Amino acid sequence: MSQLAESLRPTPPRKLKLYFTIFLLALFLFASAYQTDSTFAELLTGLPNMTGLLVDMVPPNWDYINNITPAMLETIRMAIVGTTIGAILAIPIALFSASNVFQSSWIWYPVRFVLNLVRTIPELLLAAIFVAIFGLGPLPGIFALGIFSVGIIAKLTYEAIESIDKGPLESMTAVGANKLQWIRCAVIPQISAHFITYVLYTFEVNIRAAAILGLVGAGGIGLYYDRTLGFLEYDKVSTIILFTLVVVLIIDYFSGKLREKLL
Repeated sequence: MSQLAESLRPTPPRKLKLYFTIFLLALFLFASAYQTDSTFAELLTGLPNMTGLLVDMVPPNWDYINNITPAMLETIRMAIVGTTIGAILAIPIALFSASNVFQSSWIWYPVRFVLNLVRTIPELLLAAIFVAIFGLGPLPGIFALGIFSVGIIAKLTYEAIESIDKGPLESMTAVGANKLQWIRCAVIPQISAHFITYVLYTFEVNIRAAAILGLVGAGGIGLYYDRTLGFLEYDKVSTIILFTLVVVLIIDYFSGKLREKLL
């Protein structure tokens, strides 16, 4: 009986593939570190400078919060408007990108190509371009965050659309529904909760992104980052960092609660 059990026992998988994968990852890691001069010696050389910078940041200048509160509120407003614009524009783009909504590759492939092109442009570069067009202020930052939001929300949404249940789609087709009815009654109810969570997630990301857009003149708290770093006022820099951290944590907490209720 024991011999029969031994013969029926499955052969354990060979670990050669695992070892080879680990070897390739380690090779890529060390090759990348070598090409970028990222060595432990460089890290040890820079540690005294890092320590000195941290010492200069302590203690934070808490009185500076009164000066940066209006800029932080402007940053939040930029993120709200930019995310809203991006969410609205992402809806048709996501629908045209989903291969199960529009089966022709002549429709969804070009839309995906444009979407991927948008997603490759960093928001900081977008802000710099819009600053050159519209001038300094929050408007370039809003446009940059709007385009950045389109890339994230549309990408996640069309992937969610392609994974929805096909049953309602087939039922709507069987009763002769047109494309708009098909989308409204079979697609939107299945992805609406996911879409809202993607919008909330993008809003959190935009708060962080909006905080640095001021470095190129796009308004918000980033202007104070640029100003205080330029004058080596590191105690004020640490105040801005901690203030931004608190705002991000609060927004992350409430958006997380909303996502829990939706999903």
